[in-house]
Amino acid sequence: MEQLDKPEQKDNLVVLESPISRGDVVIAQVELVKPNAGALRGVRLAELASSDVDALLMVLPRITMPSLTKAECNALDPVDLIALGGKVIGFLSAKSAT
Repeated sequence: MEQLDKPEQKDNLVVLESPISRGDVVIAQVELVKPNAGALRGVRLAELASSDVDALLMVLPRITMPSLTKAECNALDPVDLIALGGKVIGFLSAKSAT
């Protein structure tokens, strides 16, 4: 008898409090991809680690799926920005620190 797998809970998925409208599409959740060094270029890591809004707004379009535009990131609800920022900070922590 085949067992159906339960949907995998994605740790890097953020359900938006205020979904983003993009034409006829509504983005209700965003997945963050762990950034590599290239995605972090031009950003001070200390600012990113302290949830500096400008640093987050620079990095988020590079690491979100679906890829959010700079304008969409600028229009994020503060609650959603904080949730996304928390995930980004988690990426910057060593696994041994958690």
